[in-house]
Amino acid sequence: MNPDPRDILIKSRAFAVVGATRNKDKYGYQIFRILADSGYKAYAVNPNYDSIEESPCFPSLADLPEKPDVVVTVVPPHVTEKIIDEAARLGVPVVWMPPGSASETAIRKCEDCRLSHVDEACVILAVKSLRWNSA
Repeated sequence: MNPDPRDILIKSRAFAVVGATRNKDKYGYQIFRILADSGYKAYAVNPNYDSIEESPCFPSLADLPEKPDVVVTVVPPHVTEKIIDEAARLGVPVVWMPPGSASETAIRKCEDCRLSHVDEACVILAVKSLRWNSA
């Protein structure tokens, strides 16, 4: 199932950003920041950091304090494929794969696990679009 990205943003509260980073030039930072700054509960997931700015960073989805509504993968496709397995085990209903993180295998895994998925849609543009339409 491939839902409208704006519907995901409207209906969801908590997002896990896998591949979040401290590097402000990278999408992992920018996606985490725009979600947090837009009022969503944004969890940074990256085993290489303890925190990103004032926010704790978790080594895996299983280490989060709650099950997120959406997992955003800002990692290479082969890592995304492993994250989908973890998301399915934890019962996370939606995987959002921005440009560069999806693969045919990842999409098929989502479908096999009956996970809703957003493919190749930019989180940053979707959040900005929702803001513009709400103004």
